Amino acid sequence: MSSLSLPDNTPDGRARAAALDLRHRPDVEPTSMVSYLSHGRVLVIGDEEAALDAAKHLDSELVPTLVVPSSDAPSTGTLDGLTVVRGRDPQLDGSLGNFTIRFAESSEAPAAPKLVTQARFDLVLDVGKTPLLSREVLPPGYYATRREAPALEAALAELPDMRGEFEKPKYFNYDPNICAHGRRGVRGCTRCLDACPASAITSIGERISVDPNVCQGFGSCATVCPTGAITYAFPSTGDLLGYLRQTLVRYRDGDGSDPVLMFYDSASPGVAGIAESLPENVLPLELEEIGSLGMDAWLCCLAWGVQRVLILAGPDTPASIRDVLARETALAGTLLDAMGYPGTAVQLCDSSDVDSAAAQRDEWMQMERAAKFAPAPEKQVLFRLAMDHLLENAPHPRKSVSLPAGAPFGRVKVDGAACTLCMSCVAVCPASALREGQGLPQLKFVEDACVQCGMCVTACPEDAVTRETRFLFDAEERSKVRLLHEEQPACCISCGKPFATRSMLNVMAKKLEGHWMFQGEAEKRRLEMCEDCRVRDMMR
Repeated sequence: MSSLSLPDNTPDGRARAAALDLRHRPDVEPTSMVSYLSHGRVLVIGDEEAALDAAKHLDSELVPTLVVPSSDAPSTGTLDGLTVVRGRDPQLDGSLGNFTIRFAESSEAPAAPKLVTQARFDLVLDVGKTPLLSREVLPPGYYATRREAPALEAALAELPDMRGEFEKPKYFNYDPNICAHGRRGVRGCTRCLDACPASAITSIGERISVDPNVCQGFGSCATVCPTGAITYAFPSTGDLLGYLRQTLVRYRDGDGSDPVLMFYDSASPGVAGIAESLPENVLPLELEEIGSLGMDAWLCCLAWGVQRVLILAGPDTPASIRDVLARETALAGTLLDAMGYPGTAVQLCDSSDVDSAAAQRDEWMQMERAAKFAPAPEKQVLFRLAMDHLLENAPHPRKSVSLPAGAPFGRVKVDGAACTLCMSCVAVCPASALREGQGLPQLKFVEDACVQCGMCVTACPEDAVTRETRFLFDAEERSKVRLLHEEQPACCISCGKPFATRSMLNVMAKKLEGHWMFQGEAEKRRLEMCEDCRVRDMMR
């Protein structure tokens, strides 16, 4: 995985060289491919003068169409032999080979010309001062120059090479069955949408949709996903961790000691410059993207005997990826500190910090024995395996620790005075953390399954549910089925069958007390009946 020039002057260095030998590269499970087809149809967007000038400098094999934002109704015309479209608030969507543009419509203005709104364009050259797309990472095929001459020159030089057929890996897999984004019309987890720097993820009701053509494989969606509904596929976390585990075994078999892992990617250009000065117990591992590994993987590495995990972000690492890594390392540090380990055993750093970070022995892990478990394919299982081993060897573990808002661990609390046991919270819980009483008027909870998506809070009609982010270290206690609330069942006044709770009937009666259909005594009595008896009473 690493092709750096690393010294091997000590037993650690020689063990590292053997462990990182390129012949040990893992067999990666293949992923599907995403294809692009570009014929060279270019949208040039900007004010008339700048757009026309840029279009005239395009390669002759490219076919430009000008889009000039204006306050007028959408219209199509020609300018110096080029098609030009004018319209209000142009809105762009798509990626290489499949860009579309549309304009804001109003009752006074006619619809935009079909020539543009129904066409597909392959490339976009945006020469406006403010780019039409404001995403942190722009889609393939979109070039924004911001009226800067070097950027325009670079775009004009690259655009001719963007004709033809292109392929890239499909970087993700998605399992909607375990997604916590929504249930029964209630919105829940949005962590992946918030973390994607390319804006490739959108909400489609109770699920999400990931555009594989816009996705550029940063991996932060998989890192923040609490259930493992989105997983990284190039390579898979299982393949990568399997390789890491074997690398550590080879390092120890070669008499290497005190291994420190340093993860980096192509956005960390300073790695080659510091390779010669790295302590020889530091094993640099290049990832496809630095954001594709998260806390579950880092803790596994520590459980396998790594002294410290360093995540090397570079100047080209998107800010949103840095934010995700900062939150994940802070969360890992909180958990480690609560077990008595150094909270900075997992650290996000820059290339200038690596040498000092690797040498700080007081920040190293101290465990009597390394774990031997194989990496599990499920994210939550992987996390539990790592935590169980770390806790078993922990110097001074606490019973629980409070976590910052947004953490995917915690419990829910129920106000018994307000809860009617309507089970709305159970109906929307995506992880089966909340459960009904199997025929009894009870609400139960399993903390180990809760991902703190918040759907139960939103769904509760009585505002009786609240949540608390924390981590309970006792695995047996976390897995225990807890009783949150129970009531005696209310029985039908006609047949005696239990069918609801007294609090639910009281709430119904209060809500219906002003309704014209429930003013008589007979109608009020029917509220005390089960469904079958209520129908029979109405028929009589």
